[in-house]
Amino acid sequence: MSMRAFKWFLNSGRLGAVTTSLGKQKRSIGMTDDKDVLRDVWFGRIPTCFTLYQDEITEREAEPYYLLLPRISYLTLVTDKVKKHFQKVMRQEEVSEIWFEYEGTPLKWHYPIGLLFDLHASNTALPWSITVHFKNFPEKDLLHCHSKDVIEAHFMACIKEADALKHKSQVINEMQKKDHKQLWMGLQNDKFEQFWAINRKLMEYPPEDNGFRYIPFRIYQVHKTFFALLSDDTVE
Repeated sequence: MSMRAFKWFLNSGRLGAVTTSLGKQKRSIGMTDDKDVLRDVWFGRIPTCFTLYQDEITEREAEPYYLLLPRISYLTLVTDKVKKHFQKVMRQEEVSEIWFEYEGTPLKWHYPIGLLFDLHASNTALPWSITVHFKNFPEKDLLHCHSKDVIEAHFMACIKEADALKHKSQVINEMQKKDHKQLWMGLQNDKFEQFWAINRKLMEYPPEDNGFRYIPFRIYQVHKTFFALLSDDTVE
């Protein structure tokens, strides 16, 4: 992305996510009715500047790399270009698993990007400045992510956990393998229609059920493990 285009996006206000409260529903299509809201959430972007850690050994100066990060995705899923950009200036023997940090805090790849930003950098000026590392992987702070298969497995585990609370796993279990793959590929390739063609099934319930069994949600805190609570859709 050119710096000029990046600055336009930064100044246009087209970033962040839109949130909406979900009260008790009486129709079979709950939040899928609000397609404009869903699109705004999906296309939320965070202007980001990636810089290589100063102690990394390079053959020439490493220029920063600018990228618009989708809030709903994962760092290790959307940063292939970042990795290739910095590997061009590094000695191959010095390259190992890539990881990211912000102001000394390693960034957990299995947290959505928007969540990472809100936890660690929501009060800072944009673009978000992330430091890139290829050495000294922080074993105690981060999970390894050697391939996109690892990200897919984590994502699908979260989907299955949520559906167990909402539908007793009935919806996800009735889907075919190709539906699971379409859901994942929609996220991986940033395809709104492809993703929501499947995800809408997970966000619906029959009128006779008068709501989800439970509404799954997690509470995240800085430097603490997240925790989940059970809540039905009658709670306001």
